[in-house]
Amino acid sequence: AKAKAEQAEITAATVFPLKRGTMSGKAKKVSLAKILATPEKYSGQNVLVEGVLVRSCKVEGCWFELAPSKEGKTIRIKMKDYAFYVPLNAASQNLKVKAEGVFKVKTLTKAEVDHLLEDGGKFSSINPDGTVTEVSFLASGLELRKATK
Repeated sequence: AKAKAEQAEITAATVFPLKRGTMSGKAKKVSLAKILATPEKYSGQNVLVEGVLVRSCKVEGCWFELAPSKEGKTIRIKMKDYAFYVPLNAASQNLKVKAEGVFKVKTLTKAEVDHLLEDGGKFSSINPDGTVTEVSFLASGLELRKATK
């Protein structure tokens, strides 16, 4: 029931900010651009990032892509232990996100890449063997707000 409520589409009646998971308030704030430039430096660290939600899972709301700006390079954010979700129409809602969690640099298998592509994901470069080297983020907490113009 909790998942269904969190996946519910955003409407004019939605009250912001939408909070998901738990934010400790102790994570070090780091710019998303800085992390994307040198991801290995932050791998394994608990950090707080902010950005614009540009794409999200349309099936379950179990991941989304965050970028410093609408046209910026993105990072895929998954929810820790699938404990919370984003609304299924989140990508079309012009949302800013604060996310706390841990960064990792990892290689996705061809099967994982194919699955994410089916769910609406995109990759800037796919390795010749169908795998993708990805900077990922496992969120323990989120706050979604409407972006101001």
